[in-house]
Amino acid sequence: MHCPFCKNPDSRVVDSRTSDDGLSIRRRRECPECGKRFSTLETASLTVMKRNGVAVPFSRDKVVGGVRKACQGRPVSDDDLAVLAHRVEETIRARGVAEIDATDIGLAILPPLRELDEVAYLRFASVYRGFDGLDDFEAAIKELRDDDAKKRQAPGSIEEPSA
Repeated sequence: MHCPFCKNPDSRVVDSRTSDDGLSIRRRRECPECGKRFSTLETASLTVMKRNGVAVPFSRDKVVGGVRKACQGRPVSDDDLAVLAHRVEETIRARGVAEIDATDIGLAILPPLRELDEVAYLRFASVYRGFDGLDDFEAAIKELRDDDAKKRQAPGSIEEPSA
């Protein structure tokens, strides 16, 4: 780590702490040459392999951008999208790999997006699950309805009264 003040290529770690999100480490460093202190923030890199073979760093902003298109016209806030992107990143990092396929990121988006908005979920799923026609949409809608029915019938769930 180069000192930002004198450009000395060496520094000494004075203090290390885990950041608030637990995904990075904040280190307080001191330059042995000029004696000045500075902080660094270290995170484990996560690389995304795109379909064309190009490797790019993971970006929450790209997750939000892709999901935002599916949420267009839906009651989903920017905060909701930020939380979704954070959940997706946590899911991916929990796999313990440094490199992940872009398709796997799209698939990791589906469960939290489904919880957020079912219409946006269907829009997004139509791309990442490769819907070919109406039958695929009907099957996805049936799956959503079946899961909702199971949730309502689960022990301890509150069932709405019949009219």
